[in-house]
Amino acid sequence: MTLQYHTSLDAAQQRALGIDPPAPLAMADQVRSSEIDVLGHVNNAVYMNWFERLRVRYAGDYGLYSGRAGQAARSVIRSGTIHYRQEMLMDEDYVVTCRCLAFRTTSYTLGQQIWAGGTMRATLDCVVVLLHPDSTERFAIPQAVRDRFITRDGARQDG
Repeated sequence: MTLQYHTSLDAAQQRALGIDPPAPLAMADQVRSSEIDVLGHVNNAVYMNWFERLRVRYAGDYGLYSGRAGQAARSVIRSGTIHYRQEMLMDEDYVVTCRCLAFRTTSYTLGQQIWAGGTMRATLDCVVVLLHPDSTERFAIPQAVRDRFITRDGARQDG
């Protein structure tokens, strides 16, 4: 299978790479030399950049982020837990995945994973809070997005 970078991978492509169950959003890339630290593996901070890149794409795909100030809700990570499971090395192909696990009125929990060589290398679970574009007041998740969280991601509604 020829891996296409920066392009959404469908369920069949994810399964072929050992990602099961497949995620609603998954994108591939390759480790670059600038991401390697003095110990010869990917610097821990780089994983956060990879997760963030896909989180922003996910929010845009779901209509939660327009990329323009004042156009849509702002999203902020309230909390997050990352687990580094196995190191990543130079030139490795990897896939970052993203799905909503649960949601409330103004926040949702994302589960993200990094896969390479058919093994899960890192995970991030984070709580994302939506705020109005020009204030710190919370912004309710639109019903269409809630419905998509349930049908596409298999998320549960909490509280």
